[in-house]
Amino acid sequence: MGKALDMEIMGIQLPLYLLITAVTAAAMAVRWLPSGMLGALLVMMVFGGLFNVVGNNLPIVKTYLGGGAIVCIFASAALVYAGLIPEEVVENINGFMNTTGFLNFYIAALITGSILGMDRSLLLRASVRFLPVAVCAMTMAIFCVGIVGSVVGYGFVDAVMYVAIPMMGGGMGAGVVPLSGMYAQALGTDASMVISRMIPASTLGNVMAIVGAGLLAKLGEIKPGLTGRGKLMKGHSADMTETDSSSLSLETLGIGLITAMFFFQLGTIIGKLVPAVHAYAWMIILVAFSKACGIVPKKFEESARQWSQFVMKNWTSALLVGIGISMIDLGAVVDALSPMYLLLVFVVVGSVALGAGVGGHLVGFYPIEAGITAGLCTTNMGGTGDIAVLSAAGRMELLPFAQIATRICGALVLIVASLLTQVLF
Repeated sequence: MGKALDMEIMGIQLPLYLLITAVTAAAMAVRWLPSGMLGALLVMMVFGGLFNVVGNNLPIVKTYLGGGAIVCIFASAALVYAGLIPEEVVENINGFMNTTGFLNFYIAALITGSILGMDRSLLLRASVRFLPVAVCAMTMAIFCVGIVGSVVGYGFVDAVMYVAIPMMGGGMGAGVVPLSGMYAQALGTDASMVISRMIPASTLGNVMAIVGAGLLAKLGEIKPGLTGRGKLMKGHSADMTETDSSSLSLETLGIGLITAMFFFQLGTIIGKLVPAVHAYAWMIILVAFSKACGIVPKKFEESARQWSQFVMKNWTSALLVGIGISMIDLGAVVDALSPMYLLLVFVVVGSVALGAGVGGHLVGFYPIEAGITAGLCTTNMGGTGDIAVLSAAGRMELLPFAQIATRICGALVLIVASLLTQVLF
């Protein structure tokens, strides 16, 4: 008992943390929770810290299913599904995550810090091999699910167009929504009817990708030769992030914050001019180009790296709770739980991970890291899915590659889908 009382969550002793949690829950129940950013972030951080500790201490969950990350997502989604979180709290968190832009804020910090803190030669050597691996793995998965779909009676075309393509389109906003418009125009029907068929595939694919990431991480522990423990490239002595002895300061964090926001602003501006490519993808290209050319001063690179570490340390669990509350519809998942549908989603997730692992091995990547980034991250729900998958695998440093898989490959899928609608519909 004494050992439990000495436990700390986010640096706060357990009794005090439980008191904070109880007061927050009571404020939610009686509708006295502050609105806006303050109330949303409070709920996300408090429950995120608690769920993370619970998940990291549950025997089966911590070993095979991704630990705290998966509990943060699905425990919070279950609370919403059960009606235990008031609707106004859900709406407030949804607004904070999406309208206010906390998700963009988080991703901007991690992309900028991860790439600018990355070893330059690793960035150059890995990037030119990564996209071909991801594209080949996705192509293999599309053909596999089409064949299985025709065998089980679902249909080759339906399996490809309504299961595989929505799963690989880059999430809901960047993938499912524009895809539904394309399909509706080609079929001469209402987009709402099309999107209702796509949402379960996207959601279930996201769930299986998160669980798969935890299982791949466990496989890496059993077979150490398959994993670089967070490193993508074989035979490269440097880690994903450069070590630096620079001391942390408040000024450093401020510079890192400005650097991250500035690069996101540049990506957004170019995204307005060339809307066919997502702003995240432009941001990745700009940051990677700046790193490769040595444009960004070392002081700014180190500041961005330290800011991303601060954000990841303090807000990852909070963000995962926000994802569970605002973006995971357990009702849609439950409604789609037929054996045939689950099989098709599993074929896509399993074959893309296997294809990426094998393909990654052939070009000099570690199979586990390649399977997670070039594989599983192509079947999740965009940026939120990337974070959830990498958190479940314990490999958040691979976010830049995960975003390449999600955003650039997602854009390629939309182009392919637009062509297929003309041929198959």
